[in-house]
Amino acid sequence: MTSSLSLGLAIVILLLLNGCASQSTSRDSASVVKDLPAQWSEAQASSASTITATWWQDFASPELDSLIALGLQNNPDLGMAAERIVQAEAQARIAGASLFPVLSGSAGVSHRETRGGNTATTDAGGSNNNSSSSGNSTSLGLSASYEFDFWGKNAAGVRVAKSQQQASQFDRDSLQLSLVAGIATGYFQILAVRERLAVAQENLTIARRVLQVVEARVRYGAAAQLDLTRQRAAVLNQQAAIPPLQLQEQQYLYALAILLGQVTPGFQVAGDKLQQLNLPAVAAGVPASLLQRRPDLASAEAQLAAANANIDATRAALFPSISLSSSLGLASDSLQGLVNAPLTTFNIAAGLTQAIFDGGRLRSQVSIAESRQRELLLAYRKAVLAALADVDNALAASSRAQSLENLLQASLQESDQALRLSEVRYRAGTDDLLVLLDAQRSRFQAQDQLTQIRLSRLQAQLGLYKALGGGWRGQ
Repeated sequence: MTSSLSLGLAIVILLLLNGCASQSTSRDSASVVKDLPAQWSEAQASSASTITATWWQDFASPELDSLIALGLQNNPDLGMAAERIVQAEAQARIAGASLFPVLSGSAGVSHRETRGGNTATTDAGGSNNNSSSSGNSTSLGLSASYEFDFWGKNAAGVRVAKSQQQASQFDRDSLQLSLVAGIATGYFQILAVRERLAVAQENLTIARRVLQVVEARVRYGAAAQLDLTRQRAAVLNQQAAIPPLQLQEQQYLYALAILLGQVTPGFQVAGDKLQQLNLPAVAAGVPASLLQRRPDLASAEAQLAAANANIDATRAALFPSISLSSSLGLASDSLQGLVNAPLTTFNIAAGLTQAIFDGGRLRSQVSIAESRQRELLLAYRKAVLAALADVDNALAASSRAQSLENLLQASLQESDQALRLSEVRYRAGTDDLLVLLDAQRSRFQAQDQLTQIRLSRLQAQLGLYKALGGGWRGQ
């Protein structure tokens, strides 16, 4: 009877205090970005296509497709991110377990034996009487405990864990996007440096051919020894340009091998020509759609949701903790008696715990949680602003690189013509060697710059895919 009154009193107090419970106000993360622009600063191509999940296939390179598939399977960083998701899922299950009762059982068997001392009486045979007793006892027990989550502390903890689980998944998606872009960048760099090597070798062949012309003119007295020295210097300079490019090729191969999770010795790629790669036009959409297109923004939003839920949990900790526990026990002197006629005990209890004085610890934890939420709110806004700038920069880089490539293509054609005419005029003795040397340098630079700007266009397109989320779509 007394226990029933105590339990009823605890419930009444609980209901009275329940009206004082406080919930944190939900924050709409999208509202932190004010006045999003209606369109991007750079104009987009009218024939641009939307981004698919396998956007790298738009470059039309089967070898690149196979390299990315290998990287997605073997990259160590991506594997570690997947394990972090597993850990976050387990943490969410742990948090969810706090919403359910805890049930535990016990069983025990004990043996007791007592021995008495010598008694004062003797029997007819004159021997002393010794008394002793022994017995076994068996018990079974079942206990349950449950914490009433009237203030929402445990539920808030579940929301924190689930939001952090989502954030870990979004982080993994963001890492995968960066990995794919990194593999494509490394592949394009290898192709570009190989083309630059081919250009350097071709220019060395041209310089040696001109050197033969100069040597012939010097032999016949039609040119000074100074011309021969200058052209030999031009040949040596062209030779010196080759080893750094060979080193770059090796470094790019090693970097790509690491991204793919491969050992560096012996790693090679066949390689296409830069000109053979497709340069797709990408539809950027409207700026507001970026909030649902990038996994890093989704991760920042999930972290913000976790911070909001953590405020609820720390505020709920200010209120009393109310728990209910019960136990059921069976005991007997024998295992058979445990089944037929056990001694039964039952107990139920309710408890209420409230911190009276803690030196301000709980309220300080609330202040920390609120400050953390404001920090993440600003971090989310910063991430959105940076994402908008990424897209505008990528659009601008793609547009400017295309214009520059057209100019360099025309410049290379003129440089080729100038080199041919200069060589003819030098053979005829109309121009001196300085004019021919200048034509060689112009042609060499134009061809090398054209290869580099083609790489820049591909990198700008990769940057645009990455800035737009690479085909990722938020829930």
